[in-house]
Amino acid sequence: MMKRREFMRLGLAGLSLPGMLRLRAEAKEKAKGRAVILVWLRGGCSHLDTFDPKPNASSEYRSPYKPISTNVPGLQLTELLPRHAKIADKFTLLRSMVHTGGGHPAGSLQMLTGDTDAADKRKPIHPDWMSLANYLKRSPNRALPNYIGVNPVTRYDSFTITGQGHLGSGYGPFSVSGDPNAPNFEVPNIGLKPATVDRLRSRLSLKDQLDRLDRAADHTGSMDAFDTYESQAMQLLTSASARRAFDLSRESDRTRDRYGRNRWGQQLLLARRLVESGVEIITSELSGPLCGRVSNWDDHAVNHHIFDALKFRMPTYDQAVTALIEDIYERGLDKQVLVCVSGEFGRTPRISRVASSGGGVASGAKGTVQPGRDHWPRAFTNLWAGGGIETGGIIGSSDKRGEDSITRRTGARDFMATLYHHLGIDAANGFMKDFQGNPVPIMPAPGKPVPELMGKA
Repeated sequence: MMKRREFMRLGLAGLSLPGMLRLRAEAKEKAKGRAVILVWLRGGCSHLDTFDPKPNASSEYRSPYKPISTNVPGLQLTELLPRHAKIADKFTLLRSMVHTGGGHPAGSLQMLTGDTDAADKRKPIHPDWMSLANYLKRSPNRALPNYIGVNPVTRYDSFTITGQGHLGSGYGPFSVSGDPNAPNFEVPNIGLKPATVDRLRSRLSLKDQLDRLDRAADHTGSMDAFDTYESQAMQLLTSASARRAFDLSRESDRTRDRYGRNRWGQQLLLARRLVESGVEIITSELSGPLCGRVSNWDDHAVNHHIFDALKFRMPTYDQAVTALIEDIYERGLDKQVLVCVSGEFGRTPRISRVASSGGGVASGAKGTVQPGRDHWPRAFTNLWAGGGIETGGIIGSSDKRGEDSITRRTGARDFMATLYHHLGIDAANGFMKDFQGNPVPIMPAPGKPVPELMGKA
């Protein structure tokens, strides 16, 4: 694999096709069968009210929710997470995440694409880590896409926060929308009947004969994306195993109840089914009505009464996430599957009090002055489980008010490098080609995997 110093020596000479194929082969071989499930809390979860309580802070900062002990001595969580407290030995908290993106788009782009810019952008300029991993680990023989978004991480309001960039659009997620808890939920056009499959193949054969294009003239990657989508679509349309993977009715009532008979619970149950079916990259955003009035975790006082919002959403979150973590261990997937729970940043330690912009779930009537917390990238927490990592611990710390990371400061590029490492991708030294064939680093800025999260798989 090419080192950065070699890249500087070679300049724009570019990587050979064998070099690119070798990089892909190494990624596949190093982490055969490994998978990542990213549970994304769009809007940013308050660290002080969940994973990093500060009970001795003054009332301007302190959460009204009390800390509780867990099954790990010395590790405390908020009382809103009783199920997490019972299985704290199965996860590790990284309490010292930090970056410079204060807006939702910038924070998301830093965490998901490695962009170092603090400014918001309408769309990413670098590929997100999920698409790039999909690019390096793709295989034409899969019955299922290797990157699936179950309520995918794609946008923040009018901003696009993930994308494939110079890879071409064929490496984005296969998106599963809708509510998996709905009685009529299904993923359309999966595993068609044999007679329908025969007709489809006949039509595709005729199409191939009529649609011979000069692909060598295409420099945009669009034809490659087209081929990737077409191949992926055909696999899905003709695969009975793909249909089974998406069929939640194959799970027992007991299992479905354990995750929670709601959208979040069934999203994460579906994610577990998909990794068991061989999918290696899964994202699942916990958003929508289960969050409260504005359908996300952006708990400004104008949006939500933050403490009412947390009380409303956390039982559902607590049940769904712990069921996923327990299942990963109970089903022997704890070396193979790395679960990460994060949002783009935390919330301000100092509580603000501002008038609500409108009434609804977890928000007072318009004009009601209520508490909130604002954006805070200087210190926040994410949760890690599975992946063969050391669990039952805490990595890093924030100060006595939760304002700044003070030990083991960990940046967004380290976050991404940790995920890449689990998937067998050497993000520090790897290069790939852009649309013009020039070599570009896998990551726009270097990062190092967190040692405790590198796993022993």
